[in-house]
Amino acid sequence: MKLCKFGTNRVIEPQGVLPQAARKIDSNMEIYDNEILIDVISLNIDSASFSQLKGEAGGDEAKIAAKIEEIVAERGKMQNPVTGSGGMLIGKVAKIGTDLTTDLQVGDKIATLVSLSLTPLKIEKIKQIHMNIDRVDVDAQAILFESGIYAKLPEDMTEALALAALDVAGAPAQTAKLVKPGDSVLVIGASGKSGMMCCYEAMKRVGPTGNVVAMCRKEADKQTLLENGFAHNVILADVGNALDVMGKALAANNGQEFDLSINCVNVENSEMASILPVKNGGTVYFFSMAVSFTKAALGAEGVGKDVNMIIGNGYTKDHAAITLHQLRESPALRKIFEERYV
Repeated sequence: MKLCKFGTNRVIEPQGVLPQAARKIDSNMEIYDNEILIDVISLNIDSASFSQLKGEAGGDEAKIAAKIEEIVAERGKMQNPVTGSGGMLIGKVAKIGTDLTTDLQVGDKIATLVSLSLTPLKIEKIKQIHMNIDRVDVDAQAILFESGIYAKLPEDMTEALALAALDVAGAPAQTAKLVKPGDSVLVIGASGKSGMMCCYEAMKRVGPTGNVVAMCRKEADKQTLLENGFAHNVILADVGNALDVMGKALAANNGQEFDLSINCVNVENSEMASILPVKNGGTVYFFSMAVSFTKAALGAEGVGKDVNMIIGNGYTKDHAAITLHQLRESPALRKIFEERYV
């Protein structure tokens, strides 16, 4: 069989699609010559996916574990059938295909930087679910395709800290690309991992003439963002009330519309709150996997907004390096991550 670097030879159904779009993939852990076998330590479930699973299970850990095992058994991968999203993992390299040229060696600890929604996975046991940080410790194995990207885990931080940051690596790295000096930036869902990292990166990029406005729901989170200098202004609002968000956001930006908004929330119906405050010709970056791109496209059309909308691609060049650098550069950000997500 001619091996595909994207892993299409593992697609069971429907034929002709890539592994992410497949309903079911082959999770036999006998690797092809262009694959890497990983002994998995932990899964970091995508925030939108974990929130959905937690809600469906009524917060019952046993039910969440059972649902994860059911999904993986049915699909051969951890892809939430409701949200369509997955997450990422950390583990040890167990075996390397003979046709691969790689800088990895057996025993290296890595984080896969491709979604669990396309990663062949076989779970033997779920050992622990960390309810507040979307992490699942497991005895499991997974396959990394030839095209799959990864990062070696750094030696100057714990596995859990690196996992927490790398899980959202695309967000701050895309922010670094999108934000220019003097920009006004609105970060929606600013109190979570991705939101806080986006705020930090935006503050670096806008310079002395820019304005970063963060939106969250709790007063305590507002104080954390302000006290650590992660935003110029913070507003409290419900993302489901787009007009309220727009009014408060514009008031925090001298009545002006924004150059860029960044959506990092993990709940539905956040599209218009992200679009309305942005000026025509501006950019809306949807990092959240809870976003409906149908709602975003038709909603923007419905209110006459000519904005550039970017899908939250979890990969951009050097995203792992940029994200880990933030934790090294900012003691305040690292301390928050260590307190909340480790």
